[in-house]
Amino acid sequence: MLTCKQFLQELNDYLDETLDPQTRAELQKHVNECPNCWVVCDTTQKTLKVFKGMDPKPIPDDIHTRLWDALERKMRDKGPASC
Repeated sequence: MLTCKQFLQELNDYLDETLDPQTRAELQKHVNECPNCWVVCDTTQKTLKVFKGMDPKPIPDDIHTRLWDALERKMRDKGPASC
C-alpha cells in the first residue's frame, strides 16, 4: 500500500507524466482514495496551470539585490550543510 509520503515524493513525476504505467496507476489509485493527497495534487495542478500561462516579468534591480543579500545572509548564518 502506497503512503502519502511516497505519493508526495513522486508528485513531480506524476504531474509531468514521466512515470512508468504501473507506478502511475498506483499513484492514481492513491490520489483517488486519499482526500488529503487529492487536495495537494489538485491544488498543485491548478497552480501550475496559472503560472504556465503567465509571461515572466523582470525583477526590479533593488528587489533583486535585497533578495540575493537575504539569501546570502541566510546561507552564511546556516553554516555548512550536513547530511
